Amino acid sequence: MFETGDKIVYPNHGAGTIVGIEEKEVLGETKRYYIMKLPIGEMKVMIPMDNVQDIGIRDVIDGKRVDDVFTVLDDEKSEMSQNWNRRYRSNTEKIKTGDIFEVAEVVRNLTLRDMEKGLSTGEKKMLSNCRQILVSELVLAKDESEEEIQQQIDEIFVEEEEEEE
Repeated sequence: MFETGDKIVYPNHGAGTIVGIEEKEVLGETKRYYIMKLPIGEMKVMIPMDNVQDIGIRDVIDGKRVDDVFTVLDDEKSEMSQNWNRRYRSNTEKIKTGDIFEVAEVVRNLTLRDMEKGLSTGEKKMLSNCRQILVSELVLAKDESEEEIQQQIDEIFVEEEEEEE
């Protein structure tokens, strides 16, 4: 069980802080929900408490693991299908896991592919969403602003681009 003030990750949505617990009646059934506030966009999300395990809610990574995430971002692009449909499905599965290292891998691979060949509209949207999920957790793990985290990620890919020139 999580408590108010805990920093958690909601797969497919990103990381946030539990700001409360509320009871709501939905379709005639009263359930308890965590109210999670995301650090980006001031959005609030209601998470049903009765299936937290099924959803894959987990604690935000600690500061020691942050460097590992940046290592993944700085790594070589991993093998991806040339077929955009298969690539999209594979990336969707990785994002659904809620594992920050899988999410970082998708951000890295799509960013590098975008620099090389460009991305389809669907993959651009996926990259944007995935990057937001990644940034939301790093903001909470490092206790830095969204802008600082975005800049650190951008610097990795600027270096990649310069190395290729």
